[in-house]
Amino acid sequence: MDTTQQPPEARDLPYDVFAKACPSRGTLEHLTGRWGALTLGALHEGSLRFNELRRRVDGVSEKMLSQTLQSLERDGLVHREAQPTNPPRVDYELTPLGHEVAERLLGLIRFVEGRMDDVLAARERYDVTRGAR
Repeated sequence: MDTTQQPPEARDLPYDVFAKACPSRGTLEHLTGRWGALTLGALHEGSLRFNELRRRVDGVSEKMLSQTLQSLERDGLVHREAQPTNPPRVDYELTPLGHEVAERLLGLIRFVEGRMDDVLAARERYDVTRGAR
């Protein structure tokens, strides 16, 4: 990508999420996918066991939550602690980096929640003009 087209603050960064091969793109996908954002938001409330987290993130399957947690752990955003008990106990919590990311995501989540009346009105206008539903 031609760096002269980038904003000045982006030119000094060693990563470029817009470049297909950049590793930051995968992390962004982990964070902004439906389950990643919701998982980080739920863990921002505190440490949770797997089933507690699954109940908090309503609608996520066991498989998707497991994959999401593995991705977030690999990216250094979630810490998994397995305790050698019977039955095994596994707790998940945000790392300091995970807390920082979750704060930013929660700002976006709260913004969206606060503007849903506008979004729903826009959807209604769109559907009326497009003859949908």
